Amino acid sequence: MFKYWSIKKYGNKLLPCLEKRYGVKDFYTPSEIRTTVYQKDFNPDYLPLGYLLFLNRMDIKAVFAKEFPSICPENYKREILAYLHAKQYSGFLHLLNQH
Repeated sequence: MFKYWSIKKYGNKLLPCLEKRYGVKDFYTPSEIRTTVYQKDFNPDYLPLGYLLFLNRMDIKAVFAKEFPSICPENYKREILAYLHAKQYSGFLHLLNQH
């Protein structure tokens, strides 16, 4: 099951970390996201969430197929959104609704 505080950290702190390390961009590469998650002590169990938030939409399926073949990006996104709706939290996670 999801851990609220881990998800909240992705929602509040991942984008500022990415911007500080790599500059302000519309999207980040899988390598930039992955490196930041591991080096800045984010829970790597939620790396797919980082990809959904900050990868180019066209790259999401290919990255999931390679790194998380057992996870459907659309189902994962729906599950996260339902969980966050129940917790009444958005933060930067409002970006999930835009992808």
